[in-house]
Amino acid sequence: MLEILNYTLSAIMMGVAGAWIFLIKSMTESFAHTPRLDEFDKSERASPRVSVIVPARNEEEFIERCLDSLISQDYEDYEIIAVNDSSEDRTGEIIKRFAENPKVIPVMARPKPEGWVGKNWACMEGFKKATGSLLLFTDADTRHLPGTVSLAVSHLLSFNLDALSVIPKMLLMDMWTRATLPVISTFLHTWFSALKVNDPTKKTGYFFGSFFIIKKETYQQVGTHEGVRYEIIEDGALGKKVKEKGHKMKMVNGKSKVEAVWARDRDTLWNALKRLMIPLYLQSSRAAVGVFVAVLFLLFMPFPILAYSLVSLSWDISGTVLFFASLLASALIYAGTAVEAKKELSLGNTYVASAPIGGLVVVLGFLSGLLQAKSKNAVSWRGRRYSMGEHQQSSIRI
Repeated sequence: MLEILNYTLSAIMMGVAGAWIFLIKSMTESFAHTPRLDEFDKSERASPRVSVIVPARNEEEFIERCLDSLISQDYEDYEIIAVNDSSEDRTGEIIKRFAENPKVIPVMARPKPEGWVGKNWACMEGFKKATGSLLLFTDADTRHLPGTVSLAVSHLLSFNLDALSVIPKMLLMDMWTRATLPVISTFLHTWFSALKVNDPTKKTGYFFGSFFIIKKETYQQVGTHEGVRYEIIEDGALGKKVKEKGHKMKMVNGKSKVEAVWARDRDTLWNALKRLMIPLYLQSSRAAVGVFVAVLFLLFMPFPILAYSLVSLSWDISGTVLFFASLLASALIYAGTAVEAKKELSLGNTYVASAPIGGLVVVLGFLSGLLQAKSKNAVSWRGRRYSMGEHQQSSIRI
């Protein structure tokens, strides 16, 4: 019986190793071939009016930096629509102060109507005030370096795009995020690869909420944020609709120009992980459970299985095979984490070594998301409460 167990686990570990070889290959290809925001032939120099829409709820820690960076842009014709989404801190006061600048238009969002989830309503409130033919949606904790808006508009027009999304540089605020993001990013580079988004033959469509610019007519044709008003990850859902409707979209690496915060502390990290799993479960519970099991074995199980192979003292052929198979799988997890941590996130060896901890946090966060998706409880994200019951009712009505 022990021999059968060892060979079964060995087969699983070899499968995990093969999956990691594929993930590392996909990740390195994505790094090498994703186009850059600031590297292209500028064939279009028009300057259509841009409406920058910034929804903000309880963002007193970040909103000032964001608005400062937007006001400092060199683009000729743009407006900044700063939406105070029922904040309970000083966000509204800060927006009013910045409204002394003629470029900034303050908007006090009305209470969110029934059937709307998250920041979608705040985006719509901002859109209603927009006068530009191009709409740039960004988050209140995003910083835009000089020249970003000009580059984005020129890139969009030069390639005759309907929408352009920018991959930001992630600012890592705490040790838990530094330990976790290198592990989960290997999946994100494959799951939402820019190479897939930019391939018209692929179905993958996605926007980074920290920065995407879209033609007003395209935004209206896909139903605006009202069309995704029940979605928890609204930017991803909107990007998917743009791709499905046949519009020309592109994702570029803008890490030299855009900086964003993914998770601010341990609590927001935990809710961020749950937020990734909940929409998947609500679409297909079987698919969500399958993803969870895959993540469990890809990110964490090789380490306890390697430990088991060492302490079981089963050094027959089956035990030896299991040891080397689990060692290979564990080594590849470290290799993938090292590539992401060092090349993309500029993290040291400490956070590479913490891959098992990061993997466990992701697994537990996903499990918590699965359990919460089955309940009527709400998940918190950036000062907003996302009700599972409300999401389900809204999606059914749509």
